[in-house]
Amino acid sequence: MTQVLEKKSKKTTKPKYSKKQYLDWYKMMVRIRKFEEKTLYCYSLQKIRGFCHVYIGQEAIAAGLTSGITADDKLVTAYRQHGIALARGMDSNSCMAELFGKVTGCVKGKGGSMHFFSKEHNYFGGNGIVGAQIPIGTGIAFAEKYRGSKNLCVTMFGDGAARQGALYESFNMAMTWKIPVLYIVENNGYAMGTSVSRTSNVKDIHTVGEAFDMPSEAVDGMSPEAVHEALQRAAKHIRAGKGPYFLEIKTYRYKGHSVSDPGKYRTKDELNDYKEKDPIKITEKKILEYKYATKKEIEKINDTIDKEMEAAVKFADESEYPLGSELYDDNYVQENYPFLT
Repeated sequence: MTQVLEKKSKKTTKPKYSKKQYLDWYKMMVRIRKFEEKTLYCYSLQKIRGFCHVYIGQEAIAAGLTSGITADDKLVTAYRQHGIALARGMDSNSCMAELFGKVTGCVKGKGGSMHFFSKEHNYFGGNGIVGAQIPIGTGIAFAEKYRGSKNLCVTMFGDGAARQGALYESFNMAMTWKIPVLYIVENNGYAMGTSVSRTSNVKDIHTVGEAFDMPSEAVDGMSPEAVHEALQRAAKHIRAGKGPYFLEIKTYRYKGHSVSDPGKYRTKDELNDYKEKDPIKITEKKILEYKYATKKEIEKINDTIDKEMEAAVKFADESEYPLGSELYDDNYVQENYPFLT
């Protein structure tokens, strides 16, 4: 009997998704991780200035987004947004150049770390004001409803922003008018340096949606599979005309809130516990277990992405700064209103 049990324990778990899907998720997560590592390095060299919030640890959410929604869906998020921008299809060159404040950046060097934008990729950017993107995303989704499209707007925010009054106003309007918006709170456990448990007696943030009769659920944010499946469930509900959906994706950031935060409010044990759940390591282990790729092929993927990031830094470094004379271009539009003249 013991021998039989031992044989069963060695049996390979049946893969839930295709080789292509797992490799796509893996490549996306590695791209984001390596992009952010380069970002921190370049910040240390003072090539990047100002506020900067990296996505290291939360990559599984971005990976699940790539497969869980369509390219036509709209998306708006907060200031920890480099990874989401890459997941939406923005290239590493224009993203890195934007961090460097160069004219070849995705918003011509005028947005910086917190304000990427790409109309081409239906990406309405990060937002430097905590929670401001919640009513913005609700409005974008209302526009889709008004046009009669089947598109939805993914509206992402952090656990700190979930305490903003704008969330309650947006939830109420979205449910009343059945607006096609998918709200996602990326709960990494800390609003800057303050833990969720110290800011509210409601520690399971998704339960806030119940007050509005909004379908809501918690999701494992360290698993691209779980994120993908939750997004597909939510999107199906929304596209059926049933109104909004709320996901609390529980995740973790390995670094501080921003580059200026040493993160001393967390214990080493807590950090190490989460690193054991690292989505990149776990996905790589599954790829090898399913024989979707060899160790050598995995190394080749990593080497290719390393070269991509080196090239992105070179591109950003060698690009020009925007001209001072262009300060107001793309920021303000001169309109002529007859009734004002």
